[in-house]
Amino acid sequence: MTDPADGTPAPALPYGTPDTPRLAVRGEARLEADPEIARIAVTVSARGTDRSAALTDLTRRNEQALTLIKTYGDALEKLETGTFSLTPQLTEKGRHERIRAYHGRVTHTATLNDFTTLGELTTRLADLDLTRVDGPWWALRPDSPAHRDARTQAVHEAVQRAREYAEAVGARLDALLEIADLGAENAAPTAAPAMRSVPGYGGATQESAPALDLEPQRQTVYAHVNARFTMTRPAL
Repeated sequence: MTDPADGTPAPALPYGTPDTPRLAVRGEARLEADPEIARIAVTVSARGTDRSAALTDLTRRNEQALTLIKTYGDALEKLETGTFSLTPQLTEKGRHERIRAYHGRVTHTATLNDFTTLGELTTRLADLDLTRVDGPWWALRPDSPAHRDARTQAVHEAVQRAREYAEAVGARLDALLEIADLGAENAAPTAAPAMRSVPGYGGATQESAPALDLEPQRQTVYAHVNARFTMTRPAL
């Protein structure tokens, strides 16, 4: 269409025209894929009536846990420290504020890409004194091909749906006007039951626990797009 006043193209109407109707559809995709990484949270604790002694114990246990995690080399993709705290615990009774003990805690998150070593690492960590292990949380990487596959499938579905609508009224698709990406993301990862260690009492004579058998949880990837087309004049 042109503007009769100056001959310039007139803006297309949002609802199309009888000769070039507009068609808006939605495309969706839902795929399942094997996880690529697994995360575990490792919390090391120490407690004592003396602040310096509690901090020393925490430092020693923390170094022991980090050293163990780093021995897994290429299987360890990322190691990050989250929070650290050293909290005085006051007596519950009495008129004065008296410190009963000090409780120290430091938390790390380890990301692994080799699931064959995951069960062994979690067991060995949980076997350390006052060390808690939570997880694993399975996930895909942000640049995983699974996300691209889901988006591509969503677009294909939108085109196919639009083509079927056009054919239903005796028309055919003419041009693509817009594709609006509404996002593609993983389903919220589900954590396995938390694992917690029991303080060791036997020192070097304590037998190591067998490695846990952990089965990776398949991930669900979603993609949604809105697409707008023009089509030829319907044969009504």
